[in-house]
Amino acid sequence: CPSVPAKGAMMDNRFATALVIACVLSLISTIYMAASIGTDFWYEYHTLSPAENVSEAGRSIWEEFVSKDADEKTYTDALFRCNGTVGLWRRCITVPKNSHWYSPPETDMTTNCISFSLSDQFVEKYIEPGNHNSGTDLNRTYLWRLQFLLPFVSIGLMCFGALIGLCACACRSLYPAIATGVLHFLAGLCTLGLVGCYVAGIELLHKKLPLPEDVKGEFGWSFCLACVSAPLQFMAAALFIWAARTNRKEFTLLKAYRVA
Repeated sequence: CPSVPAKGAMMDNRFATALVIACVLSLISTIYMAASIGTDFWYEYHTLSPAENVSEAGRSIWEEFVSKDADEKTYTDALFRCNGTVGLWRRCITVPKNSHWYSPPETDMTTNCISFSLSDQFVEKYIEPGNHNSGTDLNRTYLWRLQFLLPFVSIGLMCFGALIGLCACACRSLYPAIATGVLHFLAGLCTLGLVGCYVAGIELLHKKLPLPEDVKGEFGWSFCLACVSAPLQFMAAALFIWAARTNRKEFTLLKAYRVA
């Protein structure tokens, strides 16, 4: 029957289109996640007069900020006063160049950053930031650790899914695409969990250390990239699973039709 091959060809083209779109979405979400992890604009603080604030305390602000012994309260206060930005791996402040206590505030500003060490990512958070005797704040401690681990789990799942997809192409079969879709769905859950952990951690921190009246805080574009990445992963997962399941169903029906 000539209509059967035509129908089969039409279905194959539809599945191929779905897989191409899913691959493009997966690639874009991976790029967005990698960019968000590697940049320092998850949360931004905007101070009305950062140069004047810095000149009041001299060089001690950024010296304490970059110190290995700086605790959470020390570097958070510096972020408040100096137009700070925070990422998953680094924290940055904006300060005048060559500022001294005896010099007037400068308009020429520079951004100084320091990375969170691996031990910093797993350090305990305290009920009163900066007070080691106040006890461990378990909620903020585990939220901080999860926001460090979840993005790497997400990217790892997508890379593993891509490897399975390459194997599927080599085998000329759509069946492994189900596994690729499931892995992308799990990656989307991890990314969504990352966003939720970060928002909850910021809110809890600001309850402990409220923003000064002249400081405004907002989520930055690195955070927005992670927010966009999650729905892209879910859409890619849906397309992978739909293409594999529908192709299997169509193949089964077509085979039964031919036998009949």
